[in-house]
Amino acid sequence: MLMKILEKEGNMCFGCSTDNPIGLKLKFTFEENICISTFTAESCHQGWPDCVHGGIISTLLDEVMSQWLWFNDIAAMTAELSIRFSKAVPLYVPLRLESRKIGGRGKLYIMESKIILPDGNVPCRGEAKFLRYPESP
Repeated sequence: MLMKILEKEGNMCFGCSTDNPIGLKLKFTFEENICISTFTAESCHQGWPDCVHGGIISTLLDEVMSQWLWFNDIAAMTAELSIRFSKAVPLYVPLRLESRKIGGRGKLYIMESKIILPDGNVPCRGEAKFLRYPESP
């Protein structure tokens, strides 16, 4: 049901819309209760030289957590987001994004996410609280 909303004409989500000309155009899969995507940052996503901008990293981590909820037919918005940066994320490298639910109750969902480099290192992790829209089940 909720996935249909994202497919509607006019969806301009910066993270997932294919219609947003400056968006990230992320695509997602769901395997063994983990939401997965991939992304390769280019020069337009740069912060420090040869590194992905922290705001783009935050967006990637937030989006993969949001999509876990969408895959589970839960409409929710980010209420709180915390990112732990432990290493610079390089440009032009395929990044694997993963998220899963780690807790919550009622209208609150607690999620975690991470970016994984091709060598298996995890340069950053996210944790967020999401609140369900009042009108969603």
